[in-house]
Amino acid sequence: MSFVLYFTGLLLISAIALVVALPFFRSQADTISPGATQEDPRARWEKQKAEAYAAIKEAEFDRQMGKLSDEDYRLLRDKYERQALEALAQLDRLASDPQQRGSGGAVASTAASD
Repeated sequence: MSFVLYFTGLLLISAIALVVALPFFRSQADTISPGATQEDPRARWEKQKAEAYAAIKEAEFDRQMGKLSDEDYRLLRDKYERQALEALAQLDRLASDPQQRGSGGAVASTAASD
C-alpha cells in the first residue's frame, strides 16, 4: 500500500514539474503569434511612445525618491525623450501619408476637370 502512495506522489510531482518546466522547452517561434510578426506600424510606434513616456515618469520618480542622481536622470531622460520624439515623428509621418494621397488625388481630379 505504501508503494502505491509513493508512486502516486511521484507521478503527481513529476506532472507538476513538467507543467512548470514546459515553457522553457518551447521555441521562440511557438510562443509568438502569427499576427505579432505582421504588427501594424502605427501600433509599434504608439507602443514605443507609451513605453518612453512610462520610462521618463519612472526615472523622474526614482530621482525624487533619491535612487537616481541628477546626472543619471538627465541621461535617461534624454535617451527616452529621443525615443518618444522618434515615435511621434513617425506617427506624424504615418498620419500625413494617407492625407497627402487623398488631397493630391483631389487636386489632380479638379485640375483635370477644369
